[in-house]
Amino acid sequence: GGERLTPRRFRTLGYGFGSSASFDGLHYLLEEAFVGTEPSGTLSDTFLHGVNAAVGYATRPLFALMHEAIYCQRTASNWAAHRVLDEFPEFEDERLFVGEMIYPWFFDEDPALRPLKECAELLAAYEDWPALYDTGRLAANTVPAFAAVYYDDMYVDREHSMRTAASITGLRAWVTSEYAHNGLSA
Repeated sequence: GGERLTPRRFRTLGYGFGSSASFDGLHYLLEEAFVGTEPSGTLSDTFLHGVNAAVGYATRPLFALMHEAIYCQRTASNWAAHRVLDEFPEFEDERLFVGEMIYPWFFDEDPALRPLKECAELLAAYEDWPALYDTGRLAANTVPAFAAVYYDDMYVDREHSMRTAASITGLRAWVTSEYAHNGLSA
């Protein structure tokens, strides 16, 4: 796509590990990384286009912009994923992939996101978010509700999901290890 493939951008290929099909997809992408049969240091066009499609946000800029903001409740995100990564230097290892996180540097390195950088900074600093849920109303729910809880969900802790499900009257949780985080789309 014209941007540089930096080690930190490469690491974001772990974005899809919450999806049941993404491990195979990454395997096949890496299998075709180099031109020829031996690693020559020359990256193939197939690989570069595949990486660009996986880590670029040209088709989903609002996802990058709003990803952390949708979880905020009465506080600013202040780039939460980036701050947490800084707290654990052992995860700065360039050999490790990272999951579905949005980092402030995305808005410098991805051409589709550069025009949104100022907006992203404003959203990351915004503190006046309302409460996300009315726990009293959820506890008094009278409508039958169902939720899928994925046993090994990379993004949502199962025990947290079960505590939340138990706090909603009339909610039945279906716990499964058949799917990853992408059960609905799978």
